[in-house]
Amino acid sequence: METVYVVKGMTCGHCAGSVTQELTALPGVENVDVALDTGRVTVTSAAALTEEQVREAVDEAGYELVGTA
Repeated sequence: METVYVVKGMTCGHCAGSVTQELTALPGVENVDVALDTGRVTVTSAAALTEEQVREAVDEAGYELVGTA
């Protein structure tokens, strides 16, 4: 399952790495792809994630989840 989220506040590779690390730690997440220029984060997972799970992971990384794209 692939879902695209919009994350606010990412500006560099370190930002992308932090978000990727937190999202990859969620159960079932297989891949995370961050596009800094658009703020879009594509998450590939074995099963659907709740928006709350994703929001908590993004918050933990220090950024803001705007919603799905």
